[in-house]
Amino acid sequence: MSKAFTKESDDQDDDDLALPALPAGGKNYITPAGYARLRGELLELIDQERPKIVDIVHWAASNGDRSENGDYLYGKKRLREIDRRIRFLTKRLEIAEVVDPSVHYGKEQIFFGASVSYLEDGETERCITIKGIDEANSAAGEVSWIAPIARTLLKAREGDVLKLVMPERTLEIEVLSVQYPSPPN
Repeated sequence: MSKAFTKESDDQDDDDLALPALPAGGKNYITPAGYARLRGELLELIDQERPKIVDIVHWAASNGDRSENGDYLYGKKRLREIDRRIRFLTKRLEIAEVVDPSVHYGKEQIFFGASVSYLEDGETERCITIKGIDEANSAAGEVSWIAPIARTLLKAREGDVLKLVMPERTLEIEVLSVQYPSPPN
């Protein structure tokens, strides 16, 4: 049987779509900007990226022998990657609960979306923003709301001293300031 009629299995995990774990009973909180970014990526994949690759694969397939056709093989692999990402984004957006952090503007208590400055063991000052699982970027000082530091800080207030328990040690954390984005006009 020709390879054209069999399922290519370069990546066996095509249908094993593992979503990052949410706490039991937890929701997939996301900011409006994070939701818009994920939705934009999904629409870009569906409307632009995938049709381009389909055209390339169609053109490469029309060239004859597919077994050594690099454009065809790469295109099929790229299509699988795009389809996997589309499925992932679709599932994440379906279960997303958009939460606007600006509703807490001016408050001192820490909720989802807060930017928090805190002092670690009275020495090191750090600033983080609590975001959703799918939008947190640690390089930008953003942490997921299910991260241990975020879980420790949630519902605390400015001036509170908290204990962050880690496997190797316990940190004392003092909340210095809490900020939220200003509401849209």
